[in-house]
Amino acid sequence: MSSSTRKTVACIVGTRPEAIKMAPVIRAVQASSWGRCRVIFTAQHRDLAAPIFEFFGVHPDVDLDVMRPGQSLADLSNRLLSSLHHALGREAPDFVLAQGDTTTVLASALASFMLGAPFGHVEAGLRTHRLDSPFPEEANRVAVSHLSTLHFAPTPAARENLLREGIDRATIHLTGNTGIDALHAAARRETPLGASLDPRRRLILVTVHRRENQGDPLRRICRSVRAIHDRFEDVEILWPVHPNPAVGPVVAEMIGDLPRARLVEPLGYGAFVTAMKRAVLILSDSGGIQEEATALGKPVLVLRRFSERGEAVDCGVARLVGCDPEAIAAEAARLLLDDDAYRTLAQAASPFGDGRSAARIASIVKKHLIPVRSKAVSA
Repeated sequence: MSSSTRKTVACIVGTRPEAIKMAPVIRAVQASSWGRCRVIFTAQHRDLAAPIFEFFGVHPDVDLDVMRPGQSLADLSNRLLSSLHHALGREAPDFVLAQGDTTTVLASALASFMLGAPFGHVEAGLRTHRLDSPFPEEANRVAVSHLSTLHFAPTPAARENLLREGIDRATIHLTGNTGIDALHAAARRETPLGASLDPRRRLILVTVHRRENQGDPLRRICRSVRAIHDRFEDVEILWPVHPNPAVGPVVAEMIGDLPRARLVEPLGYGAFVTAMKRAVLILSDSGGIQEEATALGKPVLVLRRFSERGEAVDCGVARLVGCDPEAIAAEAARLLLDDDAYRTLAQAASPFGDGRSAARIASIVKKHLIPVRSKAVSA
């Protein structure tokens, strides 16, 4: 197909997780003979997303620079919608793609709808079935599902969620999760961790970033980490601290004095995958980490009351523990002391994908844009 007849696909990215999960899709469209990919970066996570782009060799074509100091969620939403509306109007893409459940994704779907541009939702159908948890992500993804042209569901459960909400079956495609594509690519590279750790100790990896865990919940999580550290002398804690000012100072105050706790800046994606591979246990409120840990066979204690990734819990690799210090410490102790319990959770049987999700998505978009015409049957 000549360059003049190629279809333009706008891939919108705002945050670090979106950069990770959209990178395989961007690369798949770029490698195609039919598609011309334009990467629009809202910069909702500028410093965190930039290293991901570099890692995967992705270069944004448009930078909207939407973030302002101290802006509210409403201010961010307004700025994103206006900026994306203008950007998509200029680019005039044949198709728009975005991933996940952030404010960037909701604004992308709305702007596409207003312009009459077909929109594809990568990782569609995730639900906690509680509109306020997580906030605002659950509301975002429910709204996006009713604005999308195509829905790329990562699992059968996600597909069923969409069907129950009345989404047209013909528009839903079971593709797997592109995060597993990214994970497989990163795991093959063996990126150095870049942090000084004692190889004789068992590594516990901790991440916390969600709004629901800010304030007192974060302090309760920190108390559980202290309890685990103090009980197990052969354990070392690695905590890449999220740059949100509501997180870093609290973590530093609560566990910064622990001799075997390493509080570090957010790791590059390759280094973080290395940390997951080295860890014996992961404590996290991240949805992406639930998927990645499951694929790597690493037990993860989910620091939330509800999860939209019930498949990880159902297959036994993840446990929901919330932010209760006693529950977190008790479950961690059980896994660190009981080899049988640990082996039950440490099983690499991912329900989230096989590493070929991006290729499926690119193929489905192509068929939508360039439908195959049946040949006329001669008399």
